[in-house]
Amino acid sequence: MSAAPGLTDAEVARRLAEGKSNDIPERTTRSVAQIIRANVFTRINAILGVLLVIVLATGSVINGLFGLLIIANSIIGMIQELRAKQTLDSLAILGQAKPLVRRRSGTQTRLPSEVVLDDIIELGPGDQVVVDGEVVEDRNLEVDESLLTGEADPIAKDPGDAVMSGSFVVSGTGAYRATKVGREAYAAKLAAEASKFTLVKSELRNGINRILQFISYLLVPAGLLTVYTQLFTTKAGWRDSVLRTVGALVPMVPEGLVLMTSIAFAVGVIRLGQRRCLVQELPAIEGLARVDVVCADKTGTLTESGMRVSEVKGLGAADDRVVDVLASLAAADDRPNASMQAIAAACHSPPGWVPTATASFKSATKWSGASYRDHGNWVIGAPDVLLDPASAAAEQAERIGGRGLRVLLLAASEVAVDHPDAPGRVSPVALVVLEQKIRPDARETLEYFADQGISVKVISGDNAASVGAVAGKLGLQGEVLDARQLPTEPAELADTLESFTTFGRVRPDQKRAIVHALQSHGHTVAMTGDGVNDVLALKDADIAVAMGAGSPASRAVAQIVLLDNRFATLPYVVAEGRRVIGNIERVANLFLAKTVYSALLALLVGIECLLAKPLGADPLLYPFQPIHVTIAAWFTIGIPSFILSLAPNNERAYPGFVRRVLTSALPSGLVVGTATFVSYLAAYPGRHSTWQERTQASTAALITLLVTALWVLAVVARPYQWWRLGLVMASGAAYLVIFSLPLAQQKFFLDPSNLVVTSIALGIGVIGAGAIEATWWIRARVLGVKPQVWRRPEK
Repeated sequence: MSAAPGLTDAEVARRLAEGKSNDIPERTTRSVAQIIRANVFTRINAILGVLLVIVLATGSVINGLFGLLIIANSIIGMIQELRAKQTLDSLAILGQAKPLVRRRSGTQTRLPSEVVLDDIIELGPGDQVVVDGEVVEDRNLEVDESLLTGEADPIAKDPGDAVMSGSFVVSGTGAYRATKVGREAYAAKLAAEASKFTLVKSELRNGINRILQFISYLLVPAGLLTVYTQLFTTKAGWRDSVLRTVGALVPMVPEGLVLMTSIAFAVGVIRLGQRRCLVQELPAIEGLARVDVVCADKTGTLTESGMRVSEVKGLGAADDRVVDVLASLAAADDRPNASMQAIAAACHSPPGWVPTATASFKSATKWSGASYRDHGNWVIGAPDVLLDPASAAAEQAERIGGRGLRVLLLAASEVAVDHPDAPGRVSPVALVVLEQKIRPDARETLEYFADQGISVKVISGDNAASVGAVAGKLGLQGEVLDARQLPTEPAELADTLESFTTFGRVRPDQKRAIVHALQSHGHTVAMTGDGVNDVLALKDADIAVAMGAGSPASRAVAQIVLLDNRFATLPYVVAEGRRVIGNIERVANLFLAKTVYSALLALLVGIECLLAKPLGADPLLYPFQPIHVTIAAWFTIGIPSFILSLAPNNERAYPGFVRRVLTSALPSGLVVGTATFVSYLAAYPGRHSTWQERTQASTAALITLLVTALWVLAVVARPYQWWRLGLVMASGAAYLVIFSLPLAQQKFFLDPSNLVVTSIALGIGVIGAGAIEATWWIRARVLGVKPQVWRRPEK
């Protein structure tokens, strides 16, 4: 069958003009306009905007200073997401599957968007089908459509058969004509969805949503009570009542929590992008930080992808023909794998034999071959698959493989390679010994995982002895097992996996079963791979990591692609995930504590106002104006949370994010709110007091709030390092400066001149700080966590 010639340049140009191209507008991230809308038109900005308008209506511009939060939140969020977009878009182009398109002007790789209707696209093992089409050429072509249909068995394709975009080639070679492109193609959006920058299915973000839901339960009753009591029971002027109502509502809004979370994630994407790591799904950053088992393929992960033939050992039969046979087999393979590429480099003068039949290499069978009219039938593959394990040749191959070398058997077969019984009975002719270079950073990476309590399972299709030898050279502890001895029953398989570390002769379906078995024992599994035989396991793992030089199919299903092909990049991904998780937990503690104490203070003041008239007492004005809560947030939450969200943090990630945040923030918030209310109650001079006396009472309440809130920051910043302790001290010093400057006192309505009132406020604040400290120690004991005030030095 003659090869289909492909389109001419004129035919391509005509189809492009007619819009018959595969140029679908794909975005790995949101557009610039979408980013601007998403960061400006938020629910929190809307709430703050309404409150700002109300404050400005009173004529008090200084109290509208919190409106700067709207601008700051929007600008910071936009800048970070635009930087992340730029990084992801540039990396996604590098990681994109590029089909091999045949045209009259030549055959070359092109972007999927450059494919036009009726293009001829060549296929080989691991290639992804990028548009729908009809097969026009095939040489043992088998396609896996599991990503579309869920059916894992490969499907043989003959000329005239349809292939669908999103499927991938398991074995063989061929070509197909594009029949549907662009939006008409089946599963046309699969590749875009695989590399989309998402914020969903994240344990961290789900936890934050639950926290925000909890906050909403606090906001509604506290807000309604404050509005009613301040406007209708205090009998103060409308301007004063409105300002204090807004002063109560503003701090209840967690204006920075979602922003800081997004910033932390975006910065993580940028940092990993600088290491040539493409994060195709955002939760993978935090997901890999929670992983406790890494399943690593040997070839291309622990060893470099390239190989070289180190030796050819003749086995006494047809020794004079070995080089010619190897050269012919290499020449007959249209899309050679790494092993056949090494053989082709060593045996580069094929004798010109014409094959009458060929059999492509398959991970399930472990052999390939060709039949020649006058030169017999030849197969090359795994010795322990093709031979009786007790034979001399198999034992010799086992000994060589035990040194960490890859061994292939060249054998003559009695039947043609396309016969249903192939390879049948074979006669060993030679052993081809291939060397693989161990990655220089593999040992260090495995040691890092061991130190972090992450177990590594090496699963490979190679001979078990060879895989075990490589694992041994890398210092990986544990037993080696031939996967052909693995039980098929899931429970037994899971138990076996706990006892062994290294597995050889693993079939693709077994890799998938191994991932499922580990998950059934409660493990969070990361799978690394680069070949088409890894796709099924990658698809089902909790976190899939593909090498940039791997097959397009493996890259398409992975959440993380290591574009530099360095296994040693994984520790940086783990560290980045831990930084995001640990830092957001700290930030969430600060914001939730603020919401709790603000809501509690509003409730206590509101209840007092409701009870005041029956008891003959004066209803309390809310202690703070908007400017007070604005400056309170500057150095207890705003600036510290921004620094903490971006700071280095290599603490281990543990489940129970919401529980830990609530058990920390709730007690702290209750202490701060109660202490502030007591301080205000002690200093409040009554409704008929002077403006100065009311200002002094508000200042006293603010002093108590700042002392206790700063201690919340001091607790959240633990374990201390010099910069964390410096951050807490600098925050405290900033408030000393503000309270000492006459201009700041005037602009911010502060009056600490009444030494008695101020001293009482400081005393209550110190008592509150002591209570917060006590709750920190008690919480650690309840959670079974060892309290750590200072960070332990790195080992």
